[in-house]
Amino acid sequence: MPQTLSAFNMVTPGNPSPPHTKPMDSEQAKQPILDGAPSSASLYTLVQHLVPTANYYPKKAYIFTFLLSSHLFIKPELLARVCHLCIEQQQLDKPVLDKARVQKFGPKLLQLLAKWETLPQDFQEESTIQHIKDMVGYITPCDEAYRRRMHQLLQALHQKLAALGQGPESLLGADKPISYRTKPPGSIHRELLSIYSDPYMLAQQLTHVELAQLRHIEPEEFVQAFVNTSLASTKPCFSDKTKNLEAYVKFNRLCYLVATDICMPSKKKQRAQVIKLFIDVARKCFNIGNFSSLMAITSGMNMSPVSRLKKTWAKVKTAKFFILEHQMDPTGNFCNYKTALRGAAHHSLTAHNSQEKKFLECPFEQDPSITHYHTAPIFSEDGLYLASYESESPENHTEKDRWKSLTSSILGKT
Repeated sequence: MPQTLSAFNMVTPGNPSPPHTKPMDSEQAKQPILDGAPSSASLYTLVQHLVPTANYYPKKAYIFTFLLSSHLFIKPELLARVCHLCIEQQQLDKPVLDKARVQKFGPKLLQLLAKWETLPQDFQEESTIQHIKDMVGYITPCDEAYRRRMHQLLQALHQKLAALGQGPESLLGADKPISYRTKPPGSIHRELLSIYSDPYMLAQQLTHVELAQLRHIEPEEFVQAFVNTSLASTKPCFSDKTKNLEAYVKFNRLCYLVATDICMPSKKKQRAQVIKLFIDVARKCFNIGNFSSLMAITSGMNMSPVSRLKKTWAKVKTAKFFILEHQMDPTGNFCNYKTALRGAAHHSLTAHNSQEKKFLECPFEQDPSITHYHTAPIFSEDGLYLASYESESPENHTEKDRWKSLTSSILGKT
């Protein structure tokens, strides 16, 4: 069995400062090592393994893994402990510093803090920022560049925290769908075919929206979503700590938006034009690797209120759409989709130049006049059915009964 240090060297979650007793070299030697990092050890040893020195820097995989998993136990005070260990081990609070050693240690410390920025909410407390400023203040006499680099890191953190504070709501639009009674005016439809007539541009702006939503999801949310899930279940357990992940997973606004824009026009020629536009947008999304919007668009066009519009679909060349459906086919646990996704992921990992790698940061210029389209009004499911029946009359008894029920409940007609 893996050995761990005794309880004497353990750090309890209630104590914000690590013990001053350092583990003995013989004790450290007993720790099971996996890829250069301990696979089992006391909390103190694991924290110590995260702390850089003049001649040591933790592996990238260990930094991310430990920071992420430690959130389940010591999130509030971990950074304070790391700062304390750095000051203690490097003797930064001494009147006279070892300049040569500090000049080796300083860049590694700043590198660790830069990696830590992937979890920006760890820096929300003012006391945490003060710990960092105090620690960097000790080493700046050795090199003024440390202060400038620290200023840049804090600026980047401030921007990330400000973005997190805004929340994804502004990009999602109103949560409550509008009813058919408050049907949007036809001018919105004309705007769709004019301003949004460029499929490639609309696909780019949908990508901006998707990435903006993803940026609000912290890596910790994935851990929190599954930490309380039973081994027999593959479904995540959402909570207040996973609200951004839950919002993204359950997000189907674009699906309803597509269906609304198709069902809203009164003339089948206009409806056919909207379908053609969304087919082209979906193809562009596939080509640029925006599979989330692609899935939402194809799902919207496959919703029953849309798929039943046979006269409208008769005016559309559906060969391109069938190809997209093939890519999103759920057969074989979405085998085709997963294959395309792996191909896109492989391309991003093997990008040979910075221009290709910048794709991960969305290389497209944002156009607010188009991005706001994502927040346009959408019909409820009942509103979609009623709009569909108004566009093309019910064909069977089931549809006629539903139409009468919706007409009575939504429009107040008998």
